[in-house]
Parts: sequence; structure tokens; C-alpha cells
Amino acid sequence: MHKHHSALGLAAALRPVQPVTLVRPHAARRAARFFVEKFPGRTLYAVKANPSPDLLRILWDAGVTHYDVASIAEVRLVAATLPQATLCFMHPVKAEEAIAEAYFTHGIRTFSLDSLDELEKIMRATNDATDLTLCVRLRVSSEHSKLSLAAKFGAAPDEAKALLFAARQAADALGICFHVGSQAMTPEAYAEAMERVRAAIVEAAVTVDVIDVGGGFPSVYPGMEPPPLERYFETIHRAFESLPVSYSAELWAEPGRALCAEYSSLVVRVEKRRGDELYINDGAYGALFDAAHVGWRFPVTLLREPDSEARPMPFSFYGPTCDDLDHMVGPFMLPADTRAGDYLEIGMLGAYGAAMRTGFNGFGSDETHEAEDEPMASLYLDDAAVEVPSNVVTL
Repeated sequence: MHKHHSALGLAAALRPVQPVTLVRPHAARRAARFFVEKFPGRTLYAVKANPSPDLLRILWDAGVTHYDVASIAEVRLVAATLPQATLCFMHPVKAEEAIAEAYFTHGIRTFSLDSLDELEKIMRATNDATDLTLCVRLRVSSEHSKLSLAAKFGAAPDEAKALLFAARQAADALGICFHVGSQAMTPEAYAEAMERVRAAIVEAAVTVDVIDVGGGFPSVYPGMEPPPLERYFETIHRAFESLPVSYSAELWAEPGRALCAEYSSLVVRVEKRRGDELYINDGAYGALFDAAHVGWRFPVTLLREPDSEARPMPFSFYGPTCDDLDHMVGPFMLPADTRAGDYLEIGMLGAYGAAMRTGFNGFGSDETHEAEDEPMASLYLDDAAVEVPSNVVTL
């Protein structure tokens, strides 16, 4: 993999025809160390956010030893990449064959569930194993998050008592898990979810060994500047300490976006300008799925030397396919003289960018280079300790 000082350096040196993914291993390593050292419990990386084997190895080397996998393909990938890692199968609805392979072939002992049907399936598939950690997923609110995860999974309040009791009878260790939604913008999301956990424990009168607060830990994007992650950790720790759980109960979290968003960005070329619309060579069917389909605003910068002195103005993007849906509304703020032939860097695409990429219409590129500079936005940089480039947003 070629290494460049910056995205501008790459654009100037290579003038790439296809989009280029720019990875920053040091940013992922820093995020992992932050969670490992400061989260008051165990950190499980949510592999779905970015399943890159290179990234998995970076996180492992930085101290992340447990991984949240959601499919048998993710199980096989992580098992092959990190044979010593501990895998937890946290999708609440799994194929019976996938459960059996996970248990008997890959040694997985932790499974999530949100129904009695799934509990019965897990027990059948593992031949009524007696060494299982079973995490019952509760349905909680996503009102404080930018993307809801409240509709599809989770036991409702009137279902939790019977499910927790049955899981306690079957499990070696009983856990409760939840997901507050992606990009939670306040620690209060976790405080409220923990109150739901408290009510479920009291009603079911069961001994709980694991509390898994799931994912939802945010990154920073234009218009989405969350509080420092330490405040999330403090809120979660206080709530956990007050729960009626086993004296030896463990606290878990499943960060995905927060560990990998800063890992990579995308360098694209402007192929055409039409008013305030820029036609670029990646889009909704590439790394910019979220920008198109949920209106996510990513940081962007013009890669031109000398720098443009034109005032910034809002642009929208069209991707390279023939589909009208290949449209990223933005707004994306760029100099008013941005034109065809210019290169742009689109930041914070380490989370879900590469994971959502397709080859629709024959477009797309896997070309990847490494950059030594800082990501375009960060929750982990200490202004007092690090000289931060002017294009980096820190909190």
C-alpha cells in the first residue's frame, strides 16, 4: 500500500481517474486505545461498521480482543483474520445452521436473542449447551439518535419477563443488551435505556451477569457535534453501578462507528459542474450510501494548490451511475469556483462507507492508499498535545 502525507499530496501526485480510499491506521489505533483505556468495561468492535481485515488487525493490536459479529460470514472473516479473538454473535435472529457452525466450529459461546423462538433455536442448534452466555435484547428508544434502531429488534416490555426467566434457566451467564440507535447525540440516551433495563430486571427477578449497552457511540460530522465521549462513559458507569445485578457483573459496549469513522476518507474527482451540482465519480452505490439515502452530511474539502480564495457555497453531488437516486443532497460546503477536474476529499467514511459499497453500473474502485495526516474531524485529538491541521474539526 502506498503512503502519502495527505490527500492533497495523493491527488497532486497521482491525479487518479477512479475514486481512492485513503486510510489512516493511526486514527483507528487512537480510537481503539481510547475505548480500551477509558470505557469502564469491555469493548466489542461491531464488525458490520467496517469489516476490513486490515482494520480488524489494527484494532486487535491496539487492545480490542472481543468482536460483535452479526452473520456467519462475519464470524468466518474474524475467525480467519484473528484466530485468538473472542466472538459474540449479537444478531437477535440467526439461521439455525449459523448458530451451530458458530458454536461447534468457531467456539462462540455468546449469543443475542429477543424472543422465546430464538432461545429455542439456539438451544436446539447447540444441543442444549450448558456453557452459553445469552444476552436478551430489550427494545429501547432511539429518540436521541440520528438513525433509529428501535423498530426491528428487541423484546417489548410485556415480553421481557418471560424471556429473561427462560434465558436464565438455559444460560450459564445471562446478559441484557440494547441499542439506542446509531449516532446517539446525548449520553441521556444510555441513561434512559438503563432505566428500562432496571425495570426489566426487577420485574423478572433474575440474576444478571452482563449488561451490554450496545453501540450508538457517535463521531463528529457537520451539524452533528456530540459531547465528549467521556461524558457518555461516565453516564453509563453511574447507571451500571446502580443496577440490581450480580456483584461480579460485567459491563460491555459494542462501538462500531466511533472506532472506525476516522479510519478512512475518499478522494473523488469532479467530472462535471451544473450550477450548484457537482457530478463526482463515487456516490450512492459506492461509499456515499448514507449521504444519499439518509441525508448524512460528511465533511468535504477541495484538494487544490494553491488554495482557492473563493467564498464557500453549498453544493449537492451526483454520483457516476445512470440512476437519479445516485444523488447526495448535502449541502456540502466548497469554494464557489469548484469545477470539473478538481479533486475533493470526503471525510469520516471509515464507518459504513466501504461496507456499503457495490459495483452497480460497473462503477467503483478498491484502490486504497495510506495517509499520514489527521482525519478531517476527530473526537480523539487533544488540542494541547497535538498540532491540529486547520481542516480538522475536534471536540
